[in-house]
Amino acid sequence: MSKNLVIVESPAKAKTIGRYLGKEYKIAASVGHIRDLPSSTMGVDVRHDFKPTYINMRGKEKVIRELKDLAASAERVYIATDPDREGEAIAWHIAKVLNIDLNEDCRISFNEITEKAIKNAIMSPRKIDIDLVNAQQARRVLDRLVGYELSPLLWSKVRKGLSAGRVQSVATKLVVDREKEIEAFVPEEYWNITAELSPLEEEFPFKARYHGEKKNGKIEKVKVSSKEETDILLASLSGGEYAVDTIKKGRKLRQPFAPFTTSTLQQEASRRISFTSRKTMRVAQQLYEGVEISGQGQIALVSYIRTDSVRVSDEAMAAARKLISEKYGEKYLPKSPRKYANKNSAQDAHEAIRPAHFELDPESIRSSLSLDQYKLYKLIWDRFLSSQMASAEVDTVSLDVRCNNSIFRAQGETIKFQGFLAAYADIAEDNADDEKTNKSKLPELHDGQALKLLDMKSEQKFTAPPARYTEATLIKTLEEKGIGRPSTYAPTISTILERNYIDKDGKNIYPTELGKVVTLLLADNFTEIVDVSFTADMESKLDEIEVGKKNWIHVLEEFYPPFHELILKAGSAVSKVKMEEKQTGEKCPDCGGDLVIKEGRFGQFIACANFPECKFTRNMEVSVKGSCPICGSGLISHRSNKYKGRVFYTCDKKGSNPDCAFISWYLPVEGQKCDTCGSFMVWKRFRGRAYPKCANPECPKNNTRKSSKSEGAEASAPKENKSSRKKSSKDTAKEE
Repeated sequence: MSKNLVIVESPAKAKTIGRYLGKEYKIAASVGHIRDLPSSTMGVDVRHDFKPTYINMRGKEKVIRELKDLAASAERVYIATDPDREGEAIAWHIAKVLNIDLNEDCRISFNEITEKAIKNAIMSPRKIDIDLVNAQQARRVLDRLVGYELSPLLWSKVRKGLSAGRVQSVATKLVVDREKEIEAFVPEEYWNITAELSPLEEEFPFKARYHGEKKNGKIEKVKVSSKEETDILLASLSGGEYAVDTIKKGRKLRQPFAPFTTSTLQQEASRRISFTSRKTMRVAQQLYEGVEISGQGQIALVSYIRTDSVRVSDEAMAAARKLISEKYGEKYLPKSPRKYANKNSAQDAHEAIRPAHFELDPESIRSSLSLDQYKLYKLIWDRFLSSQMASAEVDTVSLDVRCNNSIFRAQGETIKFQGFLAAYADIAEDNADDEKTNKSKLPELHDGQALKLLDMKSEQKFTAPPARYTEATLIKTLEEKGIGRPSTYAPTISTILERNYIDKDGKNIYPTELGKVVTLLLADNFTEIVDVSFTADMESKLDEIEVGKKNWIHVLEEFYPPFHELILKAGSAVSKVKMEEKQTGEKCPDCGGDLVIKEGRFGQFIACANFPECKFTRNMEVSVKGSCPICGSGLISHRSNKYKGRVFYTCDKKGSNPDCAFISWYLPVEGQKCDTCGSFMVWKRFRGRAYPKCANPECPKNNTRKSSKSEGAEASAPKENKSSRKKSSKDTAKEE
């Protein structure tokens, strides 16, 4: 008897689904897309309704052949690709390649990979949703038109290898504009004056900051702007008596956060566990498709990860409430399940990101997960559980202390009932002002109570410029402004990092000179491409195509003719941009020309200014913390062109041994020797964890120190800086 064929995207997903379907089903994987626009030509007929020419993707010949053979012998074919635009488009392409009638009920979809969800989907197949397909097709064609026509212009006017795109160019402009704000910012001086006080009857020191002056019963806030003003104020306070002027006590409820969407997951993973957006999506994909759990087989741990919905099924809410009751007690449960509202109806297609198996809490399966998987799964688990918990109850105190007519203010906060905070504790927002978030514990006081002054301090401060974006805050801004969609945030940031339009200093993102130049050229000549409102409006139109409210061809007809006209105009009107190159102050050893710092695919490097006549280049050398394990000199890092920008380390040869030959892919561990062979140790990483390992491949034990100390060591260990900018198959950008 012929088997039914179920086609999914990934082998991992196929393995997980295979656990729930019987022997009468064969599960196969398309391994992502199998057809796309050609890379050598535009592949879009702009004169005939923007008809795309799709071809089978190179390298997919074997997969396509196997799918055709399996489909030919199958009694029925089900296409179970992801439940979104991209998944629907993949299903459509598969149906086209396999000659499946589009009127046939061949499509199944599910929000989570569980036995119940899979079997329910098999029982209710549907036709391929052509509106969803057209929304993806419109996005793909639109991005091809922009990329294919705009990128060559950048090659001719700036340099080869550059690209532009609807979302990536706007994201870059946000970063460039923020940097302009920072550069234009003029700091203003101000002074903080802080009194340390205590009740007369007990030693309970607390701090209150000068706020202003009380006149005719009203408090006016006063800004102290100079040392002179500070000295005058301090002199007026000298010898004065301090007493409580007013106390305001209150109680407030703090509500839990909604469960994760794709955007908020990326933001919180960045803030709480320092994951890049790309890493977050890669690990989340693993959790969604399935992880091998000891004694249980391959199990999908979370629901679908590309969603902008906060809706939760009744079944999941009930499971969460049961867990909360068992772990925390009835008082941690609100009277009724919490329901969160989406911003619009288009977001309701999926649920929020949540656990798929509520019997598998993070601690019980920790040994089966990599460290990264555990961290992200625990974050999703805790956030979802907390979203169904009771509010936190917080006692607040606002205290004004008076000396003469001067008012000092202190604020205190005490958590009386943790509520959801028991599962999902507070952390400070990115770039939060410590002065506003730091609320101390205050003594019990009453109006008019006398206080003693323990100390008085004044501190000069300056107003700070706007904070640079982090991945978390950039994603938040993209979402708030309606630029891109959940599935595009991570690949967009990865793309502009790879193109060297932006770079990172720790978590902070800043534009490179190249990013500034490209953004300025686009802003001057293609206003709409880098215009936030235009890009957001285009996203809205794609959403309307998805629900059948707009025709995808009409949307492209509105966009393309004026855009193409601008391309033709810019080709002759825009002058070639000459990038300013930083001088190193050194001369080329080959021709005597100036050596300059250039930007390459894998970062900065040094080259001769007489290129292309002189081809001399060398790697940039960056000093790193540590010392050479052979001669004790300093260490420098380099980026390898041969191995896609991977970092390696050498001796700086500035010590007693200028001929030291030390070189290593891994940073040496300062002051540690292998206790077996005496060789130096290096930091290596396994499943996200750093640990010291003997650098000698001949070492009998190859001494791996995976002790209880290794987790603590991880925090101080430098991260191996492999080329974090290489695209993964799952994170490939949706735009050209």
